[in-house]
Amino acid sequence: MAEIISMPQLSDTMKEGTVIKWNKKIGDKVSEGDILAEIETDKATQDFEIDVSGVLLFIGVQEGETARVNDVLAIIGKEGENISHIISELQSSKKQEQKKQEIFISPIAKKMAKKIGIPIEKIKGSGDNGRIIKRDIDFYEKSNLNLIKEIENEKPVKIVHSSIRKKIAKHLTYSKFSAPHYYLFSEINADNLIKFRQNLNNKLSSEEKISFNDIIIKAVAQSLRKHPDMNVSWDDENVIMHSKIHIGIAVAIKDGLIVPVIKNADQKSLLEISKEIKDKALRSKSKKIQPEEIENSTFTVSNLGMYGIESFTSLEISKLG
Repeated sequence: MAEIISMPQLSDTMKEGTVIKWNKKIGDKVSEGDILAEIETDKATQDFEIDVSGVLLFIGVQEGETARVNDVLAIIGKEGENISHIISELQSSKKQEQKKQEIFISPIAKKMAKKIGIPIEKIKGSGDNGRIIKRDIDFYEKSNLNLIKEIENEKPVKIVHSSIRKKIAKHLTYSKFSAPHYYLFSEINADNLIKFRQNLNNKLSSEEKISFNDIIIKAVAQSLRKHPDMNVSWDDENVIMHSKIHIGIAVAIKDGLIVPVIKNADQKSLLEISKEIKDKALRSKSKKIQPEEIENSTFTVSNLGMYGIESFTSLEISKLG
């Protein structure tokens, strides 16, 4: 009997996933333990391993498309099995769901929106039960008139937010408005630090070279061990004193910012820290980092010195959701 494979919840905060790549096509045989697809969650791109065997009969989410957790991802069954009744039921259910989200708009407002080229899904209706009426179209057009003049009939390029980018934006916004921020700056003489790094790297291979960032992370970890009152988190009820020192390292990726974590950084050597950072930064950029590798940091280090930045103020990604 055919079995429906649902969009899995690959992290505790995942609400929807995007199929990055299908490793199988319709008609292919699949076995328990096969990697069926690569799925982008709100935290990383992960391999989806199936626990059934059979033939891939139906794909419900195409590459690049996003679906909610528990939506139909695929159907697996016996070769030649008739699943038309299942697909028919799925399509009927989908139509009913879409009907619930229908946009209520008056005929004249709909005609105006089509003529002007206004996306009605972006308009908030002021009529009965949220119905879009003529004055809503007029208001939207006037409020966007300057923008329309600026682009001079050129259509702007729209880039759909990835799951990771939406999550990053949500967490950064929450962090900024949920906690007080203050900024301290101090200049230091780093001549000895520079000499230390030069002497160390003279003894290492090109693949093992230590960066200033590696040294800063090690120094921060040792400082937190000496000053445990700084290795804390805040919630609505408690100040949480962390017994372990897990340093998060801000890494820029295509979709924004991600923070892989060096666990027990105070117990690791400079070379161990350097190798781990290189590995996790590379996997972050290729979206191969695992969710547990970007969780539970107790302190975060962000470095923009390589871009010629002398000082900056940053926001830490919160642990919301």
